[in-house]
Amino acid sequence: MFSGLSARITVTALAVTGLLAVAPSAPATPGSSPTRPAVAAGSPSAGVTVKMPASVAGRLGTERGALVDAVSADVLSRFHDARGLAPAAAVGKLAAEGREVVVDVRAVAGDWARGVAYVEASRTRHGAPEGWLYLAHREDGRWVAGLEGDREFADHVARSPLVGAAERRTMTAYAERRTTPQLSPAGAQANTNGLLLPWMPDYYMTLTGGPHAHDGATGYWSALDFAGGNASGLVRSSREGTATSMCGAGGGWTRVIHPGGFSTDYYHMRNTTYYNGTAISRSALLGSIGTDTCAGGSATGAHVHWSLRTYDANYVGQYTWLNGRTIGGWTWSNGSGQYSGCGARLGYTACPGTAIYNRAS
Repeated sequence: MFSGLSARITVTALAVTGLLAVAPSAPATPGSSPTRPAVAAGSPSAGVTVKMPASVAGRLGTERGALVDAVSADVLSRFHDARGLAPAAAVGKLAAEGREVVVDVRAVAGDWARGVAYVEASRTRHGAPEGWLYLAHREDGRWVAGLEGDREFADHVARSPLVGAAERRTMTAYAERRTTPQLSPAGAQANTNGLLLPWMPDYYMTLTGGPHAHDGATGYWSALDFAGGNASGLVRSSREGTATSMCGAGGGWTRVIHPGGFSTDYYHMRNTTYYNGTAISRSALLGSIGTDTCAGGSATGAHVHWSLRTYDANYVGQYTWLNGRTIGGWTWSNGSGQYSGCGARLGYTACPGTAIYNRAS
């Protein structure tokens, strides 16, 4: 495991060498802005925000910029709002919307590196960011980065010393698990391998938002919002798996990869536990409901924004539909619009504003 404390630095230019100085030689503190040389204007990482502990930067040395360039290029090629744009244009477009592209380098070992990368959500509406775990390997003098969903990521998971045994088992299990097809069959009840709602079984929270898109705008209606109740606002993992704090220490966004072909995201939390590819049990404490927007979006009241993702054998993950799936004992259905859908259990229908118990069966 490695420290979640890192320096957050915005890259504003590019160097002829393409090498990026992202941390001072002395230990950096969160929020510091060290002096650094300019970098060349054509690099994929121009304008990208970099988070990197000084110890990691020191071990990377002159390889820092090349690594961040490789990861940034992958992020900008994968992010839906950046498709078809050159890196500089994509970063500029997002910056004009007040959104940052973030590359967080958390660990290095020899020719290997790993971390998290994400694109912030719009801060003008309720929604959540898009992010990926990544692994990178230096091969023949260049960094080959793999984000979740890349063939390179799957290859790196099998070989990287930065992936622990428990995490590798979990990732292999979810990659090999055949999940239900992505198209939502009318009236079908899809297998979710015993996933719970994001709090303790046999306690309740209030449903504040029925099925809606993870980013609050487009895509499968994969997310639910919950608040209050006798669960004391404590947010817990829907199933066992490996957990990663996507925004770093203190951030309110956690992803848990489960062995059954799904992962779950939890956003807007406060008092979060820091995890970094950490094996956790079912109902492990992740944090408390809150209004955190460490990676964009907005929250007008304390709640947890919970989202469902599914994977295939190539580790391709995407936010997936809830319609027809059973989570926490409730079978979810879309409403006429986002946020208006409901859950059904034993003949009872619970729509937004209803307190519901989390059931294991």
